[in-house]
Order: sequence, then C-alpha cells, then structure tokens
Amino acid sequence: MIASPCINICQMDPLSGLCVGCQRTLAEIATWSATDDIERRRILAAIAERRRLAEQASGREACPVY
Repeated sequence: MIASPCINICQMDPLSGLCVGCQRTLAEIATWSATDDIERRRILAAIAERRRLAEQASGREACPVY
C-alpha cells in the first residue's frame, strides 16, 4: 500500500483549493484511505505536476520532498 503524501501541514489554500502541505484537493484527501494503489499513483503524479507547474510559474527551483 502506498503511503499518504501528507506532511502534517494541513491548511487549504483558498485560491488553489489545494492543501499547502501535500498539494492534494479535499476530495483526494477525503478518499485517500479508500483508494487503491493505481488511483494513489495517479494522485501522486497529479501532485508532482502541480508542484512542477507552481515552481515554473514562480521561477523557483524544485524543492525535494522526502
């Protein structure tokens, strides 16, 4: 089973609708425990793309997540 990407910075950004810590939507957070690994991989890929786009828009270099 794939672990949650939660990093315990649980605050929703009112503009993007994403969690400031893990970059998931409320729906992704709410359904995480009931999703299978295929869907979890899809969510993780979406998170990676969101981070990439945000970094590109801000001109910052990627910050690794451990």
